[in-house]
Amino acid sequence: MLRDLLRPTPSGLAGLIFAALCFLFLPSLGGSYWTSAFTSAACFAMAASGVAFMYARLGMVSLTQVGLMGIGGWVTLRLNYLLPLPFEANLILASLATMVFGWLLALPALRMRGLYLALVTLMAAGGLEIIFATYQFPNGGEGFWGVKIGSFDPFRGPALAQTPEAYLRYVIVMVTLGFLFIEAHRRMFPGRAWALIRRSEAAAMASGVNVTLYKTWAFGIAGLLAGGAGGLLAGSLGLLDDGTFRSSESIMLFALAVVGGAQYWLGAVIAAFLFRILPALLADWGVDTDLAFIIFGAGLLHAIITAPDGIAGQIMGAARGLSARIRGGKP
Repeated sequence: MLRDLLRPTPSGLAGLIFAALCFLFLPSLGGSYWTSAFTSAACFAMAASGVAFMYARLGMVSLTQVGLMGIGGWVTLRLNYLLPLPFEANLILASLATMVFGWLLALPALRMRGLYLALVTLMAAGGLEIIFATYQFPNGGEGFWGVKIGSFDPFRGPALAQTPEAYLRYVIVMVTLGFLFIEAHRRMFPGRAWALIRRSEAAAMASGVNVTLYKTWAFGIAGLLAGGAGGLLAGSLGLLDDGTFRSSESIMLFALAVVGGAQYWLGAVIAAFLFRILPALLADWGVDTDLAFIIFGAGLLHAIITAPDGIAGQIMGAARGLSARIRGGKP
């Protein structure tokens, strides 16, 4: 089991190489504008990996992922101003708190699927949107909510990442660990249990699989990743805005995860690129960023009609075909 877990697949090896290249070169590709954009995109790639994992492994649609990021960011900020803990401790506690919230979301998932589950999670995202808009995010104030008017207190970032470029590298490492966390679960018994549940819950229960446990487990993992992503996003600037965590953003992130390819790590990266880097490119070129929604719609139609495995599936298929030709075999 351990040997299989440590054996890299071609796709996994490519992912590690991609992460290493991003770590080495991405912070030097632009100024503060692009460093901030890449950091935001990396955080949303981590969140997208969670919602894509749930959809690919269990066929469950969660439209609360960006709202869960808001919870992770809120807890990270509140702990930063409340307790003298290092950033890493705040990030872990925020991720665990969001994982618990993910378990709560799993309760309706135990009896619902498809459209009904999507609607319930969307309602939860709408409720979180109202809470964030009403109470805002902590900035060093008094009381439970920790909000004050005017300037905010300094934020304690990670000791190893005191510059924007270093923080981008820090986020890349954290996101890579999140992807490896998903891959480890996919290769171990939970991955096989989830595959059986997606095929048939009745067959899974007949085989001795605890469907309740593994559905709850999946929601917890998605919540953990979203909370970590939200905490990392909070650490990038030291503050958050409620407009970032609207329920419509959760819908968009899920749709782009499907466009990118929910089965693959590359799909989450593509989703984050479309979600954050494409609008930044359009703004940098002086083009109306609303054009991105047209591109998103075209990409979604493309995924539904011709690419059920998303853009990443097409890229992986082309890579396998090229590799077969190079070896002299048939694609």
